[in-house]
Amino acid sequence: MSMERYSRQMLFAPIAENGQQNISKGHVLIIGAGALGSAVAESLARAGAGKITIVDRDYVDESNLQRQNLYCEEDARTHLPKAIAAKKRLEAINSTIRIEAHVIDAFDPKFLSVLEEGVDVIIDGTDNFETRFYVNDLAQKYRIPWIYGSCVGSCGVSFPIIPDETPCLRCLIGHLPAYHATCDTAGIIAPAVQMTAAYETTEALKLLSGEKPRPSVAVFDIWQGEHHFIKAGKMKNKDCPSCGGHPVYPALQSQSSADVLCGRDTVQIRHPGTFELENMAREMKAGGAAVQYNGYLMITALEGHRTVLFPDGRMLIHGTKDKREARSLYQKYFQ
Repeated sequence: MSMERYSRQMLFAPIAENGQQNISKGHVLIIGAGALGSAVAESLARAGAGKITIVDRDYVDESNLQRQNLYCEEDARTHLPKAIAAKKRLEAINSTIRIEAHVIDAFDPKFLSVLEEGVDVIIDGTDNFETRFYVNDLAQKYRIPWIYGSCVGSCGVSFPIIPDETPCLRCLIGHLPAYHATCDTAGIIAPAVQMTAAYETTEALKLLSGEKPRPSVAVFDIWQGEHHFIKAGKMKNKDCPSCGGHPVYPALQSQSSADVLCGRDTVQIRHPGTFELENMAREMKAGGAAVQYNGYLMITALEGHRTVLFPDGRMLIHGTKDKREARSLYQKYFQ
């Protein structure tokens, strides 16, 4: 691998040649390839991270194109899974690094095998706290640093969480700004995404290159031009069930089988099974149903709802936020 492409990064004294060598050996796991995850993935690919593993459950939609820079109109037209679209784009950006893509939910048992391969840092690109608490507990259990990030409207928050050193997300949550708005209600502007992603990427580069991460929570409103840094050390709870003296990792004990996707008016149903989508699509087409199948997912309409099925047994039901309605539809047709 030629190091010339990273020459400007190596001229930055805190990284230098030794830091770049460390970055080139690093393995980054990005959970969620939406706005934050895709922005961080592109920056780390350009920075020469040795291996990037992307885990995402969704596919590219036209509404993503406003802020998710890795994707294009063709990805949305063909309903390409974000993990696959991201992999293709990142390989075109930097062919000298390894990119792995998994079209699965973070709660899928296959996800654990990714952690067991050895991961140096986890990036939060998720859009809900159920998944974040799950990632938080996994990171504590496996002793993997992870970088929390979230944004809505023009605001964002980011913090590097280091097992045994910093407070974990469960410790922090009562001290963070209470943003009651979501991307469903307040929307999101791309600069807020890019600023949050910049904070996440910076801390990832520190960890990969051997530097100490920032010990404070970054909180900002880019529209108002406000930035704050909150010292986090005293927020660590010695009795925390995730990172305290006797952890029980509560988020690993149980997860909901249904959740609402941020900004999508969509419910995801998880089911411990698999779909043979190619055969299913063929049979449904033979029966007269309108079906789209692209090798990764199948789209059809059921009772006025556009539904998307994935091979791992997941189903997205568009046009509703009612979990009970979504479960009922899933059970009626696929159980």
